[in-house]
Amino acid sequence: MLGDWVEAARPKTLPAAVVPILVGTAEAKRMGYFDWWPVAICLAFALLVQIATNMANDYYDHVRGADTPDRVGPERLVASGRIEPRRMLWASLGIFLMAFLVGLNLVAYRDWSLLIVGIVSIVFGYGYTGGPFPLAYRGLGDVFVIFFFGLVATMGTVYVVAGQLTWESAFLGMMLGLLANNILVVNNYRDMETDRKANKMTLVARWGRNFGAAQYRLQLVGAFLCLGLFAMSTGEVYHAIPFLAFPLGLKLAGTLDRTEGVALNGVLAKTAAFLLLVGVLLAGAVFVAA
Repeated sequence: MLGDWVEAARPKTLPAAVVPILVGTAEAKRMGYFDWWPVAICLAFALLVQIATNMANDYYDHVRGADTPDRVGPERLVASGRIEPRRMLWASLGIFLMAFLVGLNLVAYRDWSLLIVGIVSIVFGYGYTGGPFPLAYRGLGDVFVIFFFGLVATMGTVYVVAGQLTWESAFLGMMLGLLANNILVVNNYRDMETDRKANKMTLVARWGRNFGAAQYRLQLVGAFLCLGLFAMSTGEVYHAIPFLAFPLGLKLAGTLDRTEGVALNGVLAKTAAFLLLVGVLLAGAVFVAA
């Protein structure tokens, strides 16, 4: 049972929550601010929100008919019968509540504006596939990922630690949001047929796999353009170190439209690993050069 719940958290997707906190912390350090306590709380909040979102997604995709035996992605816990639907739903709601309680520490540390940010993050996390207007089913999942797992997570961490919002943190947030959204693109690319049958109209389900492959490449290039803007803004050559990983990203982009079926799970895992690699290189470069 414990293994089932760990799998329901989808550990391979969690770099999307961890990386913005690492990079935001490094950027705050570059600005002259550093404190482990709020960083730990930011990390805990981000992880809890993503895990709860993943579990709610498992439940609602089953309820809405998106998870069927035809799905080629990893086995979903509710659809496979390994976790009872109501238990999954209550677990996700309980973890969202935990995230809210943890996030209150950030309000106490910085100010009340973070209460609004936290509540909005939780509401939209639940509303990704739940509620009366599920974002993922309306083609808005990409906006959610770029905004919350990029801009909000990165800039929010900088604001918590440093008490400031800057253009540099926005460049970093947009970069990470675009790279994180490539994980979603591969997921939607793989699930296009079953999503269409369930009326889960992601951007790939609407416009096809050629669009998805082009979106992946465009977001990869856009992410590194944001890195270039950041490096130019700081004037620090070390901040361009993550460009060393760009050829690997291009190689991944080239494999997407040549891969089918179960093999796309490998592309998804490598895309998540690429985000982690770039994030570690970036955080390290910014932190050390600070």
